[in-house]
Amino acid sequence: MKAAQPRGFDELHPDYMDRLRFPVDPWRLVETEFSKDDLGVTETLFAVANGYLGLRGNVEDGHDAHAHGTFINGFHETWDIRHAEEAYGFARTGQTIANVPDSKIIRLYVNDEPLLLSTADLIEYERVLDMREGILTRELLWRTPSGNRVRVRSQRMVSFSQRHLAVMTYEVELLDKAAPIAVSSQLLNRQAGLDEYRATPVREGMADPRKANNLEDRVLEPRIQHADDGRVVLGYKAANSGMTLAAAMEHTIDFDGEYDRVDEVDPDYAKHVFRARAEPGQVFTLTKVVSYHTSRLVPPRELADRCHRTLDRVRQEGVEKQFEQQREWMKDFWNRSDVEIEGHDDTQQAVRWNLFQLAQAAARGDGFGVPAKGLTGSGYGGHYFWDSEVYVMPFFTYTSPIIARNALRYRYQMLPAARRRAGELAQHGALYPWRTINGEEASAYYAAGTAQYHIDADISYAIDKYVRATGDDEFLARNGIDILVETARMWADLGFWRKVEGKGESFRIHGVTGPDEYTTVVNDNLYTNVMARFNLRCAASAVHKLRDRWPEQHDKMMARLNLTSDEVDEWTRAADGMAVLWDDLLGIHPQDALFNEREVWDLANTPPEQRPLLLHFHPLVIYRFQVLKQADVVLALFLQGEHFTPEEKRKDFEYYDPITTGDSTLSGVVQSIIAAEVGYHELALKYFWDSLYVDLGDLHANASDGVHTASTGGVWSSLVYGFGGFRDYGDVLRFDPRLPEDWQSLTFRLTQRGTRVKVTVREASISFTIEEGPGLTVDVRGERHSLTQLSELEVPLDGQGERIPGEPDAAAFHGTVRADGTVITPSLPSSVTETTEMELPEENQLRTEGS
Repeated sequence: MKAAQPRGFDELHPDYMDRLRFPVDPWRLVETEFSKDDLGVTETLFAVANGYLGLRGNVEDGHDAHAHGTFINGFHETWDIRHAEEAYGFARTGQTIANVPDSKIIRLYVNDEPLLLSTADLIEYERVLDMREGILTRELLWRTPSGNRVRVRSQRMVSFSQRHLAVMTYEVELLDKAAPIAVSSQLLNRQAGLDEYRATPVREGMADPRKANNLEDRVLEPRIQHADDGRVVLGYKAANSGMTLAAAMEHTIDFDGEYDRVDEVDPDYAKHVFRARAEPGQVFTLTKVVSYHTSRLVPPRELADRCHRTLDRVRQEGVEKQFEQQREWMKDFWNRSDVEIEGHDDTQQAVRWNLFQLAQAAARGDGFGVPAKGLTGSGYGGHYFWDSEVYVMPFFTYTSPIIARNALRYRYQMLPAARRRAGELAQHGALYPWRTINGEEASAYYAAGTAQYHIDADISYAIDKYVRATGDDEFLARNGIDILVETARMWADLGFWRKVEGKGESFRIHGVTGPDEYTTVVNDNLYTNVMARFNLRCAASAVHKLRDRWPEQHDKMMARLNLTSDEVDEWTRAADGMAVLWDDLLGIHPQDALFNEREVWDLANTPPEQRPLLLHFHPLVIYRFQVLKQADVVLALFLQGEHFTPEEKRKDFEYYDPITTGDSTLSGVVQSIIAAEVGYHELALKYFWDSLYVDLGDLHANASDGVHTASTGGVWSSLVYGFGGFRDYGDVLRFDPRLPEDWQSLTFRLTQRGTRVKVTVREASISFTIEEGPGLTVDVRGERHSLTQLSELEVPLDGQGERIPGEPDAAAFHGTVRADGTVITPSLPSSVTETTEMELPEENQLRTEGS
């Protein structure tokens, strides 16, 4: 799948895909050749989902698979976390998304010969993920061992209009001579990822913390097995979590000939085999309709009834109606969400694939969170992280706000658990878990997990952005205010006041971890402090807003939360006094109080085979260096950009960018946005490409575990906030574009308070067209403009900001003397030095030895 330096490679316009196998198509991802060498990646790329139900892109026929996967958002199993050494407050119960019964299996036999793609004589092959219609199709021409040519066409769809529904079709046509055919359609409970023959998948290599935990014990305990007139229902209860599930399938056959059916049903397995003798030119079509329903409390029998109602509705409306509704839903989605890049069809294809993944990850979550891998794989155990609020929610807030609202309501439902977690850590208010499915902390490694207290501020940030963009004050008054108050309470309790000679009194926060997981449990992490400051001010402002506009709601909230005006005033005082550190010698904001005292990791001389660092070095080794897994200060410059000067942003970026590894896919999109803002236009584009093809090019070698959903959201932010220059610090949308030099135009849509505006950026202008709603006001480089439906507004631009070639000089700060008299010099852990010094150029050997 990945080509490091493909033919025609251009650093400013790279393409990491094999275009013979995956040709350019602006609306479709097309595969023209089957390969078993990268099944894991293609299973991810061709997955279909709707935010509730996800079907991994496994082939219908046989065993060819890297990892079988059928997932339902929030449906998980729990297990006891076993710590080598126990301590109070450690996370106790792990959570892992469960692999639910697989309905994708449709196997074909011609003359009793099975179609197995890895060994089949395929004359033609094409698989297409149509992003405009939301449907996966495949067509192939198979020459059987007896020489009979067989055309096979299939469709697979997970419905956006009916969240519990999946529809599959499978067509078989013999081209040369008559033969007996058999089509076996199955519903299989794959315990521990087993295939149809109960063969266990092989797990190779060292443990990777990005992968899901392997659940060795039985997860789904059978409760129901029922078959009646071609319809089958299987029901289960998860052994530990107690969650319940029912899955049902029903078939219809369209065939101008005789056929029979053989059924087999047991607690973990349901199979319908349709047998016929087909003549050349006859088309045998199987349509398979599947429904899944899950619950935390409802018994499987009730869920089975719900499955029946779903299938009854499809039977009444017809299958074609389901495909029509899918096309209509996708049309509306793209009308709100599309981002167009003129003149670059390859980029356009990749952008739309990334945006489509956001819809698949969250559109019909309807009250659940957004898993880190969506529903395309089991990576990260199906957990929800702060990634959702910072990287995914902005896209939905400005394109499909009801989806953002539903996801934020799930955080509200987690509030009782967050209050309990704060109590366990001796804090007032609420502390949200770093990673979770059911609201309880599931991170066993607290230093890079629980210590990321900033998640409270990230959730508050998403709530504030949503309410300002939509005007949904009802959500604020009923749900959001409780989160804002309880998170502000946590910050006010966690921080403390300290006097510094000559600088007065400041509010400090100690013992936390910022977004950068290569630096943990520190004092005054810049990102945490500025986001906590935002959280405190936002909560105080929201309380005052309720007091002034909805006094009745305000009084209820004050009583419900036992809140006083004095407490609210203290939040404002803490925010105003928040410590934001500054290093006079370097002229930058330190990432934390001691960050600049550490040695600088020499990334330039770190062998590629020892990346990412987290898989090759003990955490303590990494923690001793200035080296970043992902943007930390730079993320603060983006999210709280109005509080930093342009000069500060540029200097901070130039310091931190060279020591950021990009080992996290969360990093590149943020670096792209700030690089574009401060003028490093070539570097902004480079980071954008690296983010755009994270999964399509398998650039981190783990796309097989599922889509990097936060990165796909970040792609939208890179385009809109980065190159589009969009900022939303206040109620007026602001624009200061940074269009790449070889792009003719960039077009995107934003919806604010019921008004959708189409924005088009060109080299010499930016234009606005109201597509829906009454109108709004925008700010272009400091000038206000009122938009209405009556006309298009075009504003001239004097260039695209400063253009700085290349990238920051990694050695620019080397040799600087710290306050304690030591010199900043790049170095490496001794283990790296010993294994690489013989391969380094002589001048680099000397520098390493003298570090």
